[in-house]
Amino acid sequence: MKLCSACLLGIKCRYDGGDKANEKVLELAKREILVPVCPEQLGGLSTPREQTEPKGDRVVTKSGVDVTDIFEKGAEQVLKIAKAKGIKSAILKQKSPSCGCGKIYNGTFSGIIIEGDGITTKLLKENGVEVLTEEDL
Repeated sequence: MKLCSACLLGIKCRYDGGDKANEKVLELAKREILVPVCPEQLGGLSTPREQTEPKGDRVVTKSGVDVTDIFEKGAEQVLKIAKAKGIKSAILKQKSPSCGCGKIYNGTFSGIIIEGDGITTKLLKENGVEVLTEEDL
């Protein structure tokens, strides 16, 4: 059993109201139990919602609103699910301010990618959960 970014499973939960269904993830879901999670929704954000990017240790919307607390709350909810189910592995959406693993946007909303982890990924790793991305499959 693994946690999985809900958008990778075709659930329309992204900021723009869409999904990022991934064929490799969908194939894996036929063989393994993948528990869908969307940290942004679990933190209380709606879908659709304003685009966000990490800026230093904060997360801000394109219009400059700090939503870090909401992202942290969502990450904590994902960790609670992992602990409740004894899940030690996750497949999360690369580049996301929540789920990005190794690659995230730089906070300028210009499409520039930098090294780093999203808020949920950081929390899961700190608690012994292995995090993979759709690019690792």
